[in-house]
Amino acid sequence: MRAQVVIIGGGPSGLLLSQLLLRRGIDTVVLERKTRDYVLGRIRAGVLETGMVSLMREAGIADRMDREGIIHESTVLSFDDQEFSINFTEHTGTHVMIYGQTEVTRDLYDAREAAGGRIIYNVENVVINDADTDKPFVTFDVGGATQQIDCDFVAGCDGFHGVSRRTIPHGVRREYEKVYPFGWLGILSETPPVNDELIYANSARGFALCSMRNANLSRYYVQCQLEDTPDDWSDQRFWDELRSRIPEKYADTLITGPSIEKSIAPLRSFVTEPMRWGRLFLCGDAAHIVPPTGAKGLNTAASDVHYLYHGLMQYYEEADPEGIDRYSERALARVWKAERFSWWMTTLLHRFPDQTAFDLKIQRADLEFLRANREAQSVLAQNYVGLPY
Repeated sequence: MRAQVVIIGGGPSGLLLSQLLLRRGIDTVVLERKTRDYVLGRIRAGVLETGMVSLMREAGIADRMDREGIIHESTVLSFDDQEFSINFTEHTGTHVMIYGQTEVTRDLYDAREAAGGRIIYNVENVVINDADTDKPFVTFDVGGATQQIDCDFVAGCDGFHGVSRRTIPHGVRREYEKVYPFGWLGILSETPPVNDELIYANSARGFALCSMRNANLSRYYVQCQLEDTPDDWSDQRFWDELRSRIPEKYADTLITGPSIEKSIAPLRSFVTEPMRWGRLFLCGDAAHIVPPTGAKGLNTAASDVHYLYHGLMQYYEEADPEGIDRYSERALARVWKAERFSWWMTTLLHRFPDQTAFDLKIQRADLEFLRANREAQSVLAQNYVGLPY
């Protein structure tokens, strides 16, 4: 086979890149190690930055999002049963969109298949060959047979555990990591959200987040221990714990129900540099991970897609390699700002096992400063809705 760009990974970043390139006449093949149904079964983020929303519109897949997505112009932060709201629109002139990552992925799959885009599922033993030459190729097994795709470029959108990052030699790449000493227990329930705005709660018992997917589908999280398993948490235990961590007025009106999904995610910050090696480019979780506190995971992957898409367009349409040559530099400059914001939000709102009395006082002072200071609120709002590309 032959393609201009081989995209490894059929998640939202790989599909979005493929769809954007398709609309500019650039031929791609997407390789996915699982099935479409498996990918759509992953429960992930639901807050879209303005840049991600714009990319979806440019990719021609925004109709359902614009109909069903929920515009959020503010968010609530609480501590010690106190709360305050930060208005994004007031500070930035824009907002975020609540629309689940699963729905983004579904829209992308539908658009790719309607356009006849090539997606190969259930691939195994993917190997990226000669990425440091001008004639890379990718080999893989599917259905018991080995296949090969010759290409101009490879986009590694295959996540933290994928083959793409590992293809870059150890002597070339440098990795930075911070592992947090807790996880998030998340549940999905077919219940109305407890509040129209998201609630980020810092409590003596730990962090909690009240989020949503739509008017009758809520997503809730509580900070938990790393050694916990979902089986340790009955629905009743979860609801009781959530009530204890959010302000009383919300706890009293919380509507509970059986969970339809329950999982625990560890938290880490991770970046690998560079994000390009020869004709291989890393996108999204293949290159960086953020704790979910700042809602930056999918959105930072989208910013990578923006830089790579425009670099490839510049290469094919203008015969100018400047965009791809500067891809890693431009993507990493924004990645590190997203990492900083996610680390700060995590530090601000969680309880750490080694926190001293002094640390807790500093955390509270930071929250009180944020509540009282418009400039500090503006900084949070700018980061939350998404820094410009």
